[in-house]
Amino acid sequence: MLRRLALTAVVTLAAVSVTAPVASASASASGQVPSALPTSGPLAAVQPALGPLPVPLPPLPSFLGGGNHGGQDEPAARTRLTVTVERSGVAGADGTFELTCGPTGGTHPERQGACDRLAEAGGTRAGQDLFRPAPEGTMCTMIYGGDASARIVGTWEGRRVDTTVTRGDGCEIARWNNLVPVLPDLR
Repeated sequence: MLRRLALTAVVTLAAVSVTAPVASASASASGQVPSALPTSGPLAAVQPALGPLPVPLPPLPSFLGGGNHGGQDEPAARTRLTVTVERSGVAGADGTFELTCGPTGGTHPERQGACDRLAEAGGTRAGQDLFRPAPEGTMCTMIYGGDASARIVGTWEGRRVDTTVTRGDGCEIARWNNLVPVLPDLR
């Protein structure tokens, strides 16, 4: 959805930059004054410059299909994580797992779900904080979520990741739950 919206905006801007000079030139040639221009006052003598809009259109970003990736998104291809889970209490969840996205692969037990979650988070503002610990001084509830801990190391959408997640208080539990299914669901 975000990809479609961004592509629509880029195409609309391109169409306006091409048609605006034509519309302005034909209005000036016929002697008509567009209603957006002042007809009296100090700005009455100002005439619009004819020509394309002064905003150059950059090439489409890779996530909008601007590159030659054969239909594969570049950010997903740059995701490679090593997830180590300890003391989760869930059978088969403890251990070290490899996760790659674009194409989905590795030894992670929920590869596709984990890659989908990372892709979903990458398209939102919350994705910027996905792997960051709670800032110093954050008020967190004193709820103990268990002995489970996880370390995630690697690259996510081209950015280095090296974080440890526990369930020692409400903030850490929220971080853990936000990373499910990259981490096992302990709820």
